[in-house]
Amino acid sequence: MRTRKLGRSGVPVTELGFGAAGIGNLFTPVRDDEAYAAVDAAWDAGMRYFDTAPHYGIGLSERRVGEYLRSRPSTSYTLSTKVGRLLEPHDGKGEDRAGGFAVPAAYRRVWDFSAAGVRRSIEDSLGRLGLDRIDVVYLHDPDDHAEQAFGEAYPELERLRGEGLVSAIGAGMNQAGMLTRFVRDTDVDVVLCAGRYSLLDQGALTRLLPAAAERGASVVIGGVFNSGLLADPKQGATFDYTLASHEVLTRALKLKELAERHGTTLRAAALAFPFGHPAVTSVLVGTRSAAEVADTVQQFETPVPAEFWQEARALHLLAADVPTPERENHA
Repeated sequence: MRTRKLGRSGVPVTELGFGAAGIGNLFTPVRDDEAYAAVDAAWDAGMRYFDTAPHYGIGLSERRVGEYLRSRPSTSYTLSTKVGRLLEPHDGKGEDRAGGFAVPAAYRRVWDFSAAGVRRSIEDSLGRLGLDRIDVVYLHDPDDHAEQAFGEAYPELERLRGEGLVSAIGAGMNQAGMLTRFVRDTDVDVVLCAGRYSLLDQGALTRLLPAAAERGASVVIGGVFNSGLLADPKQGATFDYTLASHEVLTRALKLKELAERHGTTLRAAALAFPFGHPAVTSVLVGTRSAAEVADTVQQFETPVPAEFWQEARALHLLAADVPTPERENHA
C-alpha cells in the first residue's frame, strides 16, 4: 500500500489508515478477539497508519491498539492519538454512552487543553498503549475551547515536538473553519478533517485544502462515507449523524447508479475522491472486524474510471471546480 509523508515532518502514513474508534466499542460492543482480528487484517492488507484517542471507549481503543502494536517492530508503523480529554476515575454505574461508546462507566472525560493537561494526556496514553512513543498527536475537537487550544495546548505540542517526544502535531475536528486557522496561524504538520471532504460535502475545499497546499501541511480525511449514507444510500440512512434529507439521499442514489454504470461502486468512489486534492495524504476508515477491513481494502483497490468523474460533473453531481483523482486507484 502506498505511503505519503505528513507535511514537512517526514512521518510516513499509508494512504488508507485504520481508524480505531470502532474497536473502542463505538455504538455496540466488540470482543477482544474481534478487535485484534480487525487490526491484524489491516496489518496483513498493508495498512501501517493507526489512529486512536482516549475518547474512543474511554481508553479501550488505545489499550487494544497498543496490545497489538507491541508485537510489531516499533519503526514499522505510524501511530496517532489525541489530546484534549483527560480520563478521570468515575464510580458511575452502567455504561458510558457519551459519544456513543458501549463501555462501562469506569471513567469520565474531562476537557483540558492546558499545557499541563496536554502533557499528562500523552503520558496517560503511553501508559494505556504500553508503548514508548507516539508519532502524531492531534488536538481533539477543540471547537468550544479555541482560546486555550491556541494559547496553551498548541504551544505545548510544539514543545513536545521540539523535544523529540512526538514527531508530528496537528488538530482533528469535524469542521473546516478552525482547522484552516490552525494551518494558517500555526506550524502544524497535519490536520484531520472528518466529514467535510466527501462526494457529498466539499466544505473543506473553499479554504482549508488550499491553505494546506500553500503551507505544506497535510490533510488526513475521515468520514468519507458521511456516517453511512455513502456506504449504503437508502431510506433511513444517516448523513453527518442525522437522518439524510430527501435531497441528499437522492444525490447519493444518483452517484451510486452512476458508479455501477461505470463498473465500479459508490464506496470505491467515496474512498478515492479525497485524493483528487494534492493536500490530502491519507483516508482513515473506522472498521471493527476482519471482514469489514477486507471489504474496505477491496473497495479501496477497486478502480474508478475517469469517465465516472467526468459524467458526475456533467450531471452536476460534482461542481466543475472540484478536483478528482487522476489515477484509477491507490492500491
